[in-house]
Amino acid sequence: MEALILYSEYIILGVLLLLSYIGHNMSVFYAVGIILLLKIFHFTALMNFVEANGLNYGIILLTIAILLPLANGRITVPMMIDTFKSPVGILALLAGIFAAAAGGWGVNLLKNTPTIVTSLVIGTMVGVFFFKGIAVGPLIAGGITYLILSLTKLFH
Repeated sequence: MEALILYSEYIILGVLLLLSYIGHNMSVFYAVGIILLLKIFHFTALMNFVEANGLNYGIILLTIAILLPLANGRITVPMMIDTFKSPVGILALLAGIFAAAAGGWGVNLLKNTPTIVTSLVIGTMVGVFFFKGIAVGPLIAGGITYLILSLTKLFH
C-alpha cells in the first residue's frame, strides 16, 4: 500500500498517458509524456516554472498561431470588415466573447479548485475520442458558432 501512495503520481500519469493514447488525444499524450520525463529526471525547477507560467506562455503561442493569417496577408482588412457585417461574423464575435469569458472563469476555477484538472482532462479525452473534438480554447468559439449555425439551419 505504501508503494501505491509513494508512486501515485507516476501511476496517475501512466494511466493518463495510456488513456490519452487509446483515446487518440495526442496533445495530452505528449504533455503527459513530457511531464513524466521531467519527473523521472527530477527537473523540479522547470516543472515549477511551467506550472507557474505555462498557461500564459501557451495562450501567447496559441494567439500567435491564430493571428499569423493576418500577418501573412491571407486575411485582409476588407475581409474582416465584411465579416463583421455578416450575421455569421457577429455570431462568431459573440461566441469569441463567450469563449474568452468562459476561459477566464475556467482559469479561476483551476486556481481555486486544482483537483478538477483530472475531470477536465478525462472530459477532454471523451470529447476528443467520441466527438472528434480538439482540446483547444479559441477553437471552442468556432465550435460554438458552428453549433449555433447548425441549429438555426434546422429551424429554417
